[in-house]
Amino acid sequence: MKKLSRILLVGLSLGLGLAIGNVQPPAVSAAGTEYYVATSGSDSNAGTSDAPWKTLQHAADAVPPGSKVYVRGGVYKEKLKITRSGSASQGPIVFASYGNETAIVDGTGLSASGNEGLIELADVDYVTIQGFEIRNFTTTSKNAVPTGIYVHGAGGFINLSDNKIHDIKNTATPTAKDRLGRDAHGIAVYGTKAPASIHNLTINGNELYNLVLGSSEAVVLNGNVDGFTVTSNLIHDNDNIGIDLIGFEGTAPNTTYDQARNGLVKSNRVYNNSVRNNPSYKSGDNSAGGIYVDGGKESIIEQNYSYNNDIGVEIASEHVGKATSNITVRSNVIYNNRLTGIAMGGYDDERGSTVNCKIVNNTVYKNDTFDDGSGQLLVQYNTRNNVIKNNIFVASSTDVLIYNGNTKNTGNIVDYNLYFAPSGNSEANWTWKNKEYVGFSAYKSGTGNDTHSLFSDPKFMNATKGDFHLQSSSPAIDSGSTDNAIIGTEDIDGEPRVKGTAVNIGADE
Repeated sequence: MKKLSRILLVGLSLGLGLAIGNVQPPAVSAAGTEYYVATSGSDSNAGTSDAPWKTLQHAADAVPPGSKVYVRGGVYKEKLKITRSGSASQGPIVFASYGNETAIVDGTGLSASGNEGLIELADVDYVTIQGFEIRNFTTTSKNAVPTGIYVHGAGGFINLSDNKIHDIKNTATPTAKDRLGRDAHGIAVYGTKAPASIHNLTINGNELYNLVLGSSEAVVLNGNVDGFTVTSNLIHDNDNIGIDLIGFEGTAPNTTYDQARNGLVKSNRVYNNSVRNNPSYKSGDNSAGGIYVDGGKESIIEQNYSYNNDIGVEIASEHVGKATSNITVRSNVIYNNRLTGIAMGGYDDERGSTVNCKIVNNTVYKNDTFDDGSGQLLVQYNTRNNVIKNNIFVASSTDVLIYNGNTKNTGNIVDYNLYFAPSGNSEANWTWKNKEYVGFSAYKSGTGNDTHSLFSDPKFMNATKGDFHLQSSSPAIDSGSTDNAIIGTEDIDGEPRVKGTAVNIGADE
């Protein structure tokens, strides 16, 4: 499960942003706060609906705070670099497709230099990018990082919504000796300053697909990113990680601030993300998480569907001596992922740890489809003081439910879960602190875990068709722990988590 380091040429990108910021913007002649861009326009026009500008960049260099830039349908083969901010008093600068038309920002034939976005926001506040199709920004060069939307520096109140981002690719050929330098992103947010952060960030309702990412991610928040929501996005059919919250990579200049934190990852659907055909990884690797926290902290991952990835959800740390901490993973449906459903801890003894995290009220169904024996919950190196409660774990054909092959794990609480395996209780398998247990009674007595847990068919409505709601006769109903501090207020459907005094096990209330 070893992952490759990401190659980030932050210095190049910051230098480019500063150069653009020194350009003097032209005077704006349009009346009011609405401006227009059209493929048939001219940058010598006034920017009105009847006399639109031609290029996105001209608009970005011209408009004041509070402006709405409506982009008419058509293909714009240009890069857009935004260095001007809106304001709290006058409002954001908004770039949006006009009405029901689709403005397409197309990178065909454009070169990527360093870490560069087809749309790029550098050190800005109060900017919205909405309703664009962003596509075809590609490179064959190692150490160039093409990105659909790239936000970096510091700033806040940035909204990236309802965009369709696809075919952003790095197709450089890695060698067996050096697999690094083949990287791309769909949306990348890098907090590269300190103490000033990127904050009040919204990434909502976007679709990202057919991205060739190398050793990188479709959506990544890295470094000094403090306060964000990643919600209702559709992320699928990419060759690496879906969503990643990263810390400890040296993105921020001060280690105190170098962690994505205080965020919410909610109601996303993440599927078909895998490194199986990615030449940046060795054959047989299954390390692409649908949702991954690598060194992030103090965030909530809830009400997501994650399936047919390599790993459903992973909360881990790739950096020795550093911890992913205070992450809550709750009310998610996680199924049919290749390696495991949920993974936690460092993937070997040279990595970091997972500390003070909560894994509660998830439905984790028939992952481990690769038949590796990693089970539904993979507990790796150095997990400490985590809570694993109220989850439904249904094994795949391997019959493995939990696999914990490490002895360096302390203070973890595992209880009030419901387990089931295709071959029944007599073949159900748990490994805890590198000792294997077959049968539920043997596992409970040998580990001290799961005193209040059950082994029983959870009776889903129709799991084969992806319907994990509970039948009225399900043993999961009203069998969970009512620990209101960690279970949250809503189930997978947004319905109340607590009805009366009882709580179900699993994602469905």
